[in-house]
Amino acid sequence: MDFASTPVHRLCAALATAALLAAPAALADWTGKGEAGLVMSRGNADSTAANGKLDVAEEQNGWKNSLFLAALYARNATFATAQRVEGRYELDRKVSERLYWFGALRGERDLFSGFDYQATLSGGLGYKFIDTDRTKLAGTLGVGYRRLRPEELIKDDAGQVIQRIKGEASGNAVGTAGLNYEFKATSTTKILDKLLIEAGSANTSVANDFGVQVSMSDRLALSFGYGIRYNTDPAPGTKRMDQLTTINVVYTIK
Repeated sequence: MDFASTPVHRLCAALATAALLAAPAALADWTGKGEAGLVMSRGNADSTAANGKLDVAEEQNGWKNSLFLAALYARNATFATAQRVEGRYELDRKVSERLYWFGALRGERDLFSGFDYQATLSGGLGYKFIDTDRTKLAGTLGVGYRRLRPEELIKDDAGQVIQRIKGEASGNAVGTAGLNYEFKATSTTKILDKLLIEAGSANTSVANDFGVQVSMSDRLALSFGYGIRYNTDPAPGTKRMDQLTTINVVYTIK
């Protein structure tokens, strides 16, 4: 299968385009961060792993555009062991200093998750519980529609996927909940955590990304991250939980 031609890969590219077109200000007004990491092992055991993320936002006149893109790739000496791309675009409208409306579009394509693709359109309310220079905590509650297509992974004795049996695509209403936490422990150290839950009649998915970021300069930092992806009803041949640990170089966009 051509990964670049999959629906969610195209969706993630469209998210980036939509964010730039929706922003009323110039690209220079976007702030956030980009990060990437690469691990290569050669010798007795050959392996390669790489990941990258872009997390940016732009705010003006009570409107806020947020864009998140991420990619993961890993392989051993003979075959790929992880391959995922995901994207999320969110548009917020301020109601008060703490309350806001949001609309969001999220897509994910993971060749080893047991789903050919997952995509969700949602909307609801967000609230900033804490909003200080040192600590920020915001939560969201919403409803939406999720479309997904399961697939069964058939593997050989070495663990390589040799066949993919696609199921029927389906859609259902979901409830969504999210938390976004940021804490400046010191002048150079940040603790970050993002949680997203989507619950529907078919299954419940949970994504949580925890990170510790240590600044090396005004723009560069090192980040230790630990992420999980959990699904209550995975496809045959897959596990309920995926875990990912990363050490990345972070570049601040401002």
